[in-house]
Amino acid sequence: MRQRTVVMYVEIGCFVSCLCGWVLNCSTLATEYWVISESASVVLSAGDYYSNLWMDCVADTTGVSDCKYFPSMMDLPVFLHVSRALAVVSVIFGFWGAVLALIGMKCTKIGGSELANARVTFAAALTYMASGFCGMIVYSWWGEKARSEFVDPYFLELKFELGAALFIGWGGSCLLICGSAVMGYFSGRESFPKRFNKQPRKPPTYMTARTRRTYMLPGSSRPSRPTTVIIPPSHQSYSQSRGSRASGGRRGTQESHSVRPSLPPIDSAV
Repeated sequence: MRQRTVVMYVEIGCFVSCLCGWVLNCSTLATEYWVISESASVVLSAGDYYSNLWMDCVADTTGVSDCKYFPSMMDLPVFLHVSRALAVVSVIFGFWGAVLALIGMKCTKIGGSELANARVTFAAALTYMASGFCGMIVYSWWGEKARSEFVDPYFLELKFELGAALFIGWGGSCLLICGSAVMGYFSGRESFPKRFNKQPRKPPTYMTARTRRTYMLPGSSRPSRPTTVIIPPSHQSYSQSRGSRASGGRRGTQESHSVRPSLPPIDSAV
């Protein structure tokens, strides 16, 4: 019972961690500052350029922003298409992970047996982990692209730096991966006990059955097959004492038969 309570609290902590990570990943879709660049376009004016999955924006010194959505999906690079797809898949996986976790956790009591709930929780952990890895791929890809363009001396276009959305996404993905890993470990031990509780096999032990043929008295007929005769000392002494008593009894009987009572002689005259 105590172990079940500990596992229940661990599942709650992992679920909260995964839920917070999923919320952080969802917030990055609406965040505009994925990459940002500060450069002076004109001598007397400066602007901040930033970009995300959906648009490119520029903000002047007065705080007014002018954003332009990408014109056509067919004209977008493959990098942007894959990033959008992975970000949306990460959000979808996180949603279904939350649904499965609420069904399978020990504190909710919605599912059926303990084994079924543990397997549902294990599926939720795998779904959360897939969500975290999808998000981590997107944010790491954007960060690597910005870094490689920034350090490339032959890249003559506008160079960007890492924005706030990437750091938020990295934090959310780490929460998802760590929480799902711990949840999957504890739920997997209950879902597949034979794989987690492996014990080394011991060699089989053989024991000789004690039968009449095991103990053989001296002078008895030998068995047809060569067998190992085991005579404990106690049984041997018992058999010897029994044999001595039997021989003593026979000698006593013979003496009793040999000694006959003497009768007085019968007088012939009488």
